[in-house]
Amino acid sequence: MSSLKAFEVAVDLAQRQRDAARQALKDAQGARQAAQAQLSQLTGYAAETQGRWGAKTGGAMQPEVMFHHYQFMGRLDHAIGLQNGVVSGQDARVDRARQALLQAELRLASLRKVLERRRTELALQQQRRDQKQTDERASLRVNRPQDQEH
Repeated sequence: MSSLKAFEVAVDLAQRQRDAARQALKDAQGARQAAQAQLSQLTGYAAETQGRWGAKTGGAMQPEVMFHHYQFMGRLDHAIGLQNGVVSGQDARVDRARQALLQAELRLASLRKVLERRRTELALQQQRRDQKQTDERASLRVNRPQDQEH
């Protein structure tokens, strides 16, 4: 019976690990969504800024202003590139968290299966013991009247 308790403890631990893995996946997905939202903001801002400057290029602009605009757009493009890297990193983190959850679920399922198999075995052993006792009692009852007749 103690081995059954050990399996129950193992299943409980595996459930907690699975729940923690599920939460880690949710957290990773949330971080990925936040990173994607920030990337969308940056690209939207870059497009909007470029659109505003594109409309002004028909007029005369000072070279210093154009230089600062190109410099700003270069920095914005660099920030977009960095944020693309962050999004890719978050994608990898989500994939790892998804794999960890899958492994935790598989472990939990296998432990549950072992526990159920062990419970079935114990129930069958108990049933056999009960049947043996019943058979022995029946045998004793059958043998007693014969002993008394002789």
